[in-house]
Amino acid sequence: MRSISLIFKQFSRPVLLLVCFAVLGFSAKAQGDAAKGEATFKSAGCTSCHKIDVRMTGPALGPIISSETDDKWLASWVHNSQGLIAAKDPKAVKISTEFGGAVMPSFPSLSDGDVADIAAYVRADWKTMQDAKAKAPAAAVATDSGPSNLVVFGLIGVIILAFIIILVLNKVIATLERLLGGKRLLPEEAEVTEEAAVATDKYATLKKVLKNKKLVFFILFCGTIAMGSWTWVALWNTNVHQGYQPVQPIKFPHDLHAGIMKIECQYCHSGAFKSKNASIPSLNVCMNCHKVVKTESPEIHKIYDALGYDPATAKYDSTKAKPIQWIRIHNLPDFAYFNHSQHVKVGGIKCQQCHGPVETMKEVYQYSPLTMKWCIQCHKRTNINMKGNAYYENMLQVHDLIKKGVKVTPAQLGGIECGKCHY
Repeated sequence: MRSISLIFKQFSRPVLLLVCFAVLGFSAKAQGDAAKGEATFKSAGCTSCHKIDVRMTGPALGPIISSETDDKWLASWVHNSQGLIAAKDPKAVKISTEFGGAVMPSFPSLSDGDVADIAAYVRADWKTMQDAKAKAPAAAVATDSGPSNLVVFGLIGVIILAFIIILVLNKVIATLERLLGGKRLLPEEAEVTEEAAVATDKYATLKKVLKNKKLVFFILFCGTIAMGSWTWVALWNTNVHQGYQPVQPIKFPHDLHAGIMKIECQYCHSGAFKSKNASIPSLNVCMNCHKVVKTESPEIHKIYDALGYDPATAKYDSTKAKPIQWIRIHNLPDFAYFNHSQHVKVGGIKCQQCHGPVETMKEVYQYSPLTMKWCIQCHKRTNINMKGNAYYENMLQVHDLIKKGVKVTPAQLGGIECGKCHY
């Protein structure tokens, strides 16, 4: 017995130490602060590549971290993912292979405690999402219980009551008809209704007004002027669509992109600087940002559907791609020629001069009338900047005027000739 007691004492200390270390390990995982983890998750820039439940540039973190019980391995991955891959770590190699060898940047500045906090935040948020999904079907069934019995019986009672009232009224009408016996209550001479008398008075008044020739002439004269003015305005504004604002298939807020975000117009409409047309932006230009930004927006998902893009796998399926049916806002007649690059690059005109303050528009509309008169007035009053402009420096016809310091306008350079716009 004494030997057994000695053996137990020898092994008791190591066993107790192992138990203490295990408890400390589990408590370290449980002690992660979810609130601090959320703050660290956002401040460290994790949101640029990861979300809890949606795959972005990196994987969705919820399923991975919730199933991963080794916080020490998570910390090693965050500190130096490439080192784990180079060491042929099975988990690291699997993640790298799944994402085509994409490199995750290292975060040596994050401590093991920071990683534990982030893991606690991800696990808590993922659990909340799963619980909400589990409760959703039950809630849907509960809300679809149909009308209550009280409402059904109430409607039946209203129908029965209405039927009884109709029967009683029919009885009353039949009784009154029997009492009257079909006799007239008033003599025929007294059957002149009030409406007929009023109509007679109106006709008499109208006849009296028509006998006044001066009044009739004045009414006809004013009517002719009013109709002529209306006809002139209608003909003058034919095919002028100033203020035209169609509903586009995707809501694109210019006030957010061009106003708040200060994105240059040529970033999307690149053709305005180098070609005749300003061009409709390619959806791939949108994906430069919206592959990561605002991925939950229904309007952004319209872009995904048009490109055949699956945000869960970050892959394109060309068989599902289809064009967006944008509605043109600024339309010129086919016989009118307008070159964007000539005005934007050569003339140095700002986009807002023709299209208005697009940086303040929630939805773009036609700001200017785009009539020939409007174009000619602009050509007459706009001064040309000759300095460093090869196009105008080659205009030998006005060379003498430039030397004398005389202001030159587009009209003097042939800007109001028919062939400048019509062909």
